[in-house]
Parts: sequence; C-alpha cells; structure tokens
Amino acid sequence: MSGNITQDWEPVVLRRAKPKAADLKSAKAVNQALRTGAPVETVRKVAAGTNKKASAAAVAAPARKLDEMTEPAGLERVGGDVRAAIQKARVAKGWSQAELAKRISERAQVVQEYESGKAVPVQAVLAKMERALEVKLRGKAVGAPAPAGTK
Repeated sequence: MSGNITQDWEPVVLRRAKPKAADLKSAKAVNQALRTGAPVETVRKVAAGTNKKASAAAVAAPARKLDEMTEPAGLERVGGDVRAAIQKARVAKGWSQAELAKRISERAQVVQEYESGKAVPVQAVLAKMERALEVKLRGKAVGAPAPAGTK
C-alpha cells in the first residue's frame, strides 16, 4: 500500500432532526433569526385583532348576486289545468291518491304534490299518470297559467 493516505477529520452528522414548523414560528426562533441577520418573512393576517371574520360574507354576496342574475327566479310548478285534470280523472276512476300512486309506482306524496300544484313537473311521472288515468296531461300548460284568451 503505497501512496499518500490522509485522514478526513470533518465531523459528519448522520441524523439531525429537522426543526418543526411550530419551532420556526416561535418568538424565540424569530428573535434569534433577527439577531443573526437571517431573512424573516412577516405576513399581516387579514382582519387580525378585529372581531370580523375573513370575508366569508364578502365572497358570498357577489356569488349570490350573480346567481340571482343568471338563474330563474323559481322553478315552474304544475299548472292549474293539469292539477284539475289529474284530480278529475282520478275521482272518475274512483281511486284514492294512494291507489293512483301505487299504480304508477310512485309515493302517495308525489300524487298529492301534483294535485296541490307544489310539484315541479317531471315528464316521466306525467307520462305514467297519463297511461294510468287514460287522459292527456302533457299537452296542457304544465308550468304556467294559460295565456290570456285561451281556455
């Protein structure tokens, strides 16, 4: 073994725990960084020290305003003539709302909502009612009252 053999006496750290984020944010760590001249980033929090939430209402207000401008005011409900036609045909057959609901495979509450005008019309349900009651429902004004002068 000939040659120059030198020894490297530099210390080698094999395991060193990384500082935790909470330790870096502590007042002690910040003061030490300021004393050594290390860069310290300071960020002012929005509404810090006040009793206000961080703009949850400020974001919701424009979104709601935009929705009101683009969306229709309300969903159209079953029209009065359709309600009356369903009721008249059901009574003519001698069925209760529950019996009609059973025959069209729907809940009794669905039939009740259609007859009271609270339901948003669904074409599939109207088609089932037409078949069961043997009456035309979808040709009538489903969502709005009939135009003036027509009956």
